Amino acid sequence: MTPTPRLLGCVAAGGAVGAVLRWSTGELVPDGSGFAWTTFAINVTGSFLLALLPALAVVRRSPAWAAALGPGVLGGFTTLSAYSERTRALLADDRVAVAAGYAAGTLVACLAVIALADALASAWTRDPESGR
Repeated sequence: MTPTPRLLGCVAAGGAVGAVLRWSTGELVPDGSGFAWTTFAINVTGSFLLALLPALAVVRRSPAWAAALGPGVLGGFTTLSAYSERTRALLADDRVAVAAGYAAGTLVACLAVIALADALASAWTRDPESGR
């Protein structure tokens, strides 16, 4: 499927908002030299919100909102590159245990909140008439 110019615009606009939110959060609460708590919180929160998107009626009904909020805002907000860089920097500082804890902890926490959000989304969108 080739994206329409409208959907590309939605992703671009949302991505700009998400990137500014990500940068602003990092400026407001910098990671510091140890465990990258801010980047961790951004990625876990973003994973949770991405997994909740299907529960929003506006997202289910509108490809434009789905594009703007999913790959746009939340794609710009979450950051694999910062996660990777923080892990690399910890390894470069010979902080192998912290790097391993950060890398594995982020993965485990993101998977856990995705499962939680999926359960919540399923409950919220369940049709009481059909049991789904």
